[in-house]
Amino acid sequence: MTPDFDVIVVGSGMAGVSTASPLVEAGLRVLMLDGGKRPDIQPPEVDFLTARANDTDQWKWMVGENFHALKMRDAVSPKLRAPTQSYAFEGFDSWNKIEGDGFITIGSLATGGLSNAWGCGVSRYSDREMAAFPFPSSGLDFSYAKVSKRIGISGKSDDDMSGFFGLDEYSQPPIQMDALHTRLFQRYAHKRDRLISHGFRMGRSRTAALSEDISDRKACNLSCNCLWGCRRHSLYSAVEDLPGLRKHENFKELSGFVVDGLTRHDGNWRIEGQNVSDNGRKTITANKIVLAAGTLATTRIALKALNYNLSVPMLSCPTAAFLLWLPGLLGTPRSPAFGFGQLSFALELQGNISGFGSTFSTTGIPLSEFARHVPLRRRYGIDLLRALMSSCVVGNLFLPGHLTAAEVRLRDDDSLIVSGKYKDEVKPLLDEARSKLRRSYWSLGAILLPGSFTVGRLGGDIHYAGTLPMRKSPKAGETSHLGEVEGLKGVYITDGACLPVLPAKSHALTIMANADRIGRSIAQEHISQS
Repeated sequence: MTPDFDVIVVGSGMAGVSTASPLVEAGLRVLMLDGGKRPDIQPPEVDFLTARANDTDQWKWMVGENFHALKMRDAVSPKLRAPTQSYAFEGFDSWNKIEGDGFITIGSLATGGLSNAWGCGVSRYSDREMAAFPFPSSGLDFSYAKVSKRIGISGKSDDDMSGFFGLDEYSQPPIQMDALHTRLFQRYAHKRDRLISHGFRMGRSRTAALSEDISDRKACNLSCNCLWGCRRHSLYSAVEDLPGLRKHENFKELSGFVVDGLTRHDGNWRIEGQNVSDNGRKTITANKIVLAAGTLATTRIALKALNYNLSVPMLSCPTAAFLLWLPGLLGTPRSPAFGFGQLSFALELQGNISGFGSTFSTTGIPLSEFARHVPLRRRYGIDLLRALMSSCVVGNLFLPGHLTAAEVRLRDDDSLIVSGKYKDEVKPLLDEARSKLRRSYWSLGAILLPGSFTVGRLGGDIHYAGTLPMRKSPKAGETSHLGEVEGLKGVYITDGACLPVLPAKSHALTIMANADRIGRSIAQEHISQS
């Protein structure tokens, strides 16, 4: 029986478009499925500071007509409270039957997936990190280059983080830093030898944000609207790749469709699911299936198809956030800035553990986000922050994903339960990290404000991976070196679920590069069999 398509790609996020691109270019008939959520609130038309001063309708994008920001006060991240980003997360758990047990579960039904609301951090895995993969690190060289040039990366700089990121060969110059980060970096240049000897190194952040125009996407103009949405498309989203795919007649889309299951039928794979708009059921067939719906949704689909109901380990990064005050710059006026990472650091910790983090401008982030953590009554906390905020930067910290003892399990009702806890090593590691960060930034003229170092809630990193890891000799619940699910021949996984390791650095670019690699392999196999 001739299938409807050669390949169905489930998901239109970073992994989905990266897999689909080589398949479509090779001439295969490809169908891409996604949940179809799209933005319904537009971000500011002008820079953040101008909009805050003059936009009489700013409440629509800051609070939301349905008071979204207030309803989401307990959400783990400011992104989840931003009304302009709410569509990216809406309905994911319920439609995909995902449930957290003391664990935050986040995914997306949006066209473009979570790439609509990510922090744009990118990094290449080192040879050491690639040692856990069932193929040599050189196997990703071509795809790292291909994807990096496609999405646009900035931050190229001859600094102490160049080797850590490994992307300068493909990168545009860095985006201009604000006055606070400029001061920090200048002081680091004078203190670097001593700081490096104590396990702290710093450099420019490498981000999937443009410092130079690429096609219709414009370079960052320092509007500081990164949290709310960039009208210039300076920040990469998988949505940017869809127009190019749509130019090919062999590429089709079915948006507003959620996959519920996979079955084998007449030598082909049959996708079953329903339309988000009317709950109507639909069945589509293909020779091969690529699951790229995000780690949680992909895992549920795969485990259900395998009829596998044992607990499966999952990788997730412990996190923390902190606030730095530069007293020497007290009174500095708030100014336009790039809203995502401007400087990044690597931190050597006990047990050969490496932490990673970045610092950000506070411009573009509502004062209420910081007042939540000030140990004063809200009124006085806001007054204090108004005086200090223009001389503060905010930072984050990630630890490697193996330090979270997380697991997922398919229940009898086909829902996926996600649970876990931080391992015992995490608290002493975070205590050490806080101490090292306090001393390191003190030497740079910045004070880590007391009480501001806040440990993230379990799952709040949204860096989920490793539920069906690639292995040289995969067993049930694992995948081959090409992401093919053991026991489901012709079903491939290209998102974070197939990564065997999750370091502290961003894994997004590695997901895209690996997806490109797998897509090329599927295309070559199809051509050789034709």
